[in-house]
Amino acid sequence: MTIVRALRQVTPLIAVAVLAGCGDGGVQEVKEWMEEVRRQTPVAVQRLSEPKKFTPFSYTGKEELDPYNPTKLTVAFAKQQANTGSGIKPDLDRRKEPLESYPLDSIKMVGTLEKPGLSYALLQVDKTVFQAKVGNYIGQNFGMITKISEAEVEIKEIVRDPAGEWTERKAKLELQENKK
Repeated sequence: MTIVRALRQVTPLIAVAVLAGCGDGGVQEVKEWMEEVRRQTPVAVQRLSEPKKFTPFSYTGKEELDPYNPTKLTVAFAKQQANTGSGIKPDLDRRKEPLESYPLDSIKMVGTLEKPGLSYALLQVDKTVFQAKVGNYIGQNFGMITKISEAEVEIKEIVRDPAGEWTERKAKLELQENKK
């Protein structure tokens, strides 16, 4: 029976709380304030300016050569190729060789290897040793080995000069002796 008595005491409190929640909570005041501000604020719509007068353009280049004509572009490209300095340029279509992945300053010459009719340079990158012969490519500037001796490897690189022209430059890798 105590539960029934407790419910009789709590029921009026719940009813008061429910009725308190039914109030507008000041919403009516906010609505009145918004209506008042709406009435006091003047509506200002600026007048649009008159549009500019359109004058049609008459194209007179119909009789001239089309600037995007493929034959014209081919002729211009051929002239540009003919005007490029010495004609030196790297072969960009060939397959890269393993030593072309490394900058020249990270490659060390550690020795040579002689086989009948052929000399190989022993070149070390990190802890890997490569055999390279005359004609192999090396370094990141399209370098080609031109001569191998017991003390050095001579390389011809193809690089761009400040004007953007391809030019040849010589480089060397000298034998690195282990100092103990």
